Parts: sequence; structure tokens; C-alpha cells
Amino acid sequence: MSRRVVLGGAAAGVAGVAGSWLVPPGASWAGEKFSDTRIDAVASRWDRRLIELRRDLHRHPEPAGEERRTADVVARWLRAAGLTVTTGVGGHGVVGVLTGARPGRTVAYRADMDAVLPNGQLGGGPDTAHVCGHDLHTTIGVGVAVVLARLRERLAGRVMFVFQPAEEALAGAAAMLADGVFDRVRPAEIHALHCGPWPVGKIMVMPGKGMPGLDRGSVSLTGPDALARAERLADGINALGTVARPLTPADSERFVADLETPHGPLERFVVTSADASESAGGAEVRVSSRCWPLNRYAEVREAVSRLARSVGAASVAFPDAPFPGLATPERDARRLQQYLRRMVGPDRTGTLYASIPFNGEDFGLFLGRMPGTYSFLGVRTPGAGIMTSYPHVGTFDPDERAIGLGVRAMAGWLAERAGGH
Repeated sequence: MSRRVVLGGAAAGVAGVAGSWLVPPGASWAGEKFSDTRIDAVASRWDRRLIELRRDLHRHPEPAGEERRTADVVARWLRAAGLTVTTGVGGHGVVGVLTGARPGRTVAYRADMDAVLPNGQLGGGPDTAHVCGHDLHTTIGVGVAVVLARLRERLAGRVMFVFQPAEEALAGAAAMLADGVFDRVRPAEIHALHCGPWPVGKIMVMPGKGMPGLDRGSVSLTGPDALARAERLADGINALGTVARPLTPADSERFVADLETPHGPLERFVVTSADASESAGGAEVRVSSRCWPLNRYAEVREAVSRLARSVGAASVAFPDAPFPGLATPERDARRLQQYLRRMVGPDRTGTLYASIPFNGEDFGLFLGRMPGTYSFLGVRTPGAGIMTSYPHVGTFDPDERAIGLGVRAMAGWLAERAGGH
């Protein structure tokens, strides 16, 4: 908790990091019915309680598919704020709907709730833990709902809050969709934030970029030397990769810089992982890959098949289509960026020019149904090393001031979009 700072209010906490979040002189929107000054005034009364909520969630991490307590806490907060709440959607998913007093559009906001199992942590401990920031994501979603509920009389349209389980397993979004999450309330668009290793409160948009999805397959080999040939094949498949996972703080700093470089080294990539093992009657190589652009999976499958033939493989199988990638619609990302620059300043927003090679995200399934945005919220404490803000690393220790900043930014953005602006 050493780097986490409790807010005493907007002036002492949020503004102390990123400057004033109030509307610039003379600026207004939504016909003077809604303004960031009002959002900031309401949010400042909840900053401390939201940090307490995050700490409570952090102390009770629940893995994918087991988010019972988290879902119960979220549902209680939403009901107390006056939202219409549905639980048990796609497992432990929670949906809250806030209806404004004025006519407008319906927009949605998604927050994921699950924690990371030990095998998904880099240098982590033996227990499930919130080292990906989903406890912050959930808290920010609750905070936006509470703030907008307090301003319901000025709110146009409806805001649908989707608290999703099982993101780490890439299963929760599909389960919620199969359970008809959007059957009765049909949002025109959906938005989400994810923690990232940028200065606390800075929001990075991803026009046309996102996450690469995931492809999985296997190769079977038979014969007395099957394992040796399988190991050679695994080495060959791993050599197809064009980018290595950053392992040191210096590597991570360069990686983040590459994400912010137009036409940089991450504009196109292939990430492969192949492992050989003995099997009944021979050996097997399990294969996974992530690619950008998203149409490169056929190319990688053909390369794997070619290498497999070269070592006399018995069979190559890719039983399913690649898990869909996440590509943020460029037009929507630019709109969000324009909003942020106008309302919070150009120094508090940035652009990612490349997709992130090593992660999957099932939010892409929601974006396959409707437009929206997926952005990164900086959680790096000033002066702290990058590994304190890098998701899935055991040293992940985000600056909690990001919660209040994320609440203010997303409350204003959702109110604007619901109002039809």
C-alpha cells in the first residue's frame, strides 16, 4: 500500500495529480444541463469510499467463474444508487441500468471483475490475486454509476453498466451474450477502460488497434524418435515469433515506447508459443499464436503445417477458429480523444499506434455487436518503476488516485454519449 494515496477530495487528491478536471472557462456541453464541474463536485464526495471499495475487492480476489462475493458487492452498491439491477448474467455477471430524466440514447460501460490465477502471474505468489487491475476496473464502474445516479435529473438517455465475470478465461463476454445480456436493453455503443503503465490518470486511446485474439492448435507425431522431432518442431514454431515478451524494466520501458511510436516495430507482429511433450504412441506439440493484423492467422497456420510436414508429423489440427481479436473502431476512439482533449487537456491523453501482442481480451466480442471504445488508464505513480504498473506482474501496485480520475473521465464521456453528442 506504500504508493497508494487516499483522496481527501478533488482539490487535494485528483487535481493534485493531473490538474483541474473542471470545464475550461466558457466551455459547456449537453445544453448546459450537464458539466464536468458538477461531475467533479459529486465525485469528490465519493473518492475516499471508492478507494475503500477497491481495497475490499483487492483483499478478496476471486478467479474467473467464481466472482460470487464481488458480484454481490457490486449489486448492493448499484441497488443503493437506485439502478435497476440484474444478477447471474452469464455466470456471476451483474447488469445495472440507470435511466436519466431526459430523453437520449442508451450507452453501455463494461468492467471486468475476476482476479488472476497464480499461473497467469509473472513473478507473482502462490495465490489468486488482483494483479491485472480488475479491482480498479470494477471500482471505477461502480463509481461512474454512483456519480451519474446522483445527477440523474440532468442525465439524458440511459447508461447500462455491464460487470463481467471470467475475462481472464476469455469466457465471460461470450457467456453474457449467450445469456441475452443485450436482449432487453440494446445499447448503441459500449466503452471500457483497462489499467496500464502510463502516468497516473493519463488515458491512452487506441484508434483501430487493440488486442490480437488467440489461436490454438496441436501437432501429433509418432515413431521411436517422436519426442526429439517434436522438440525440433517446437523450436521452429517458436522461431516464427517476431517479438519477445519484455522481461526486465528496461525491456518494458522500450516496449511501452514502441506502442506509442507511429509505424513502429509493433505495427505488425506474430507471437508464438509451442511446447513438446510425450503422448500415448508418440509426442505432441501444443501451439498458440497471436497476430496483428488479425488476418494473419491463416499465414501462421500454414507456416506451422509446413514445419510439421518437414519433421514427418502425423497430423496437424486447429479445431476452432481463432478467438476474435479486439479492434477499437477508429472513429469512436478519435471522438473519445477529442472529448478528453477538450475537457481534461491534451497532456492527459495519448495515442497507442500498435496493438498489445501478449494479451487477449474478450471485450472484442462486445465490440463485434456494436461500436465503442477500449482505452488504457495510467496507474503509474510518479517516480515509481514501470513494473509497479504493469498488469499481471507480481509487483503490480497501482496508484489509487487513478480511480477518481477514471470515474470523472468516464462519467463525463458516458453522459455526453447518452445525450447524443
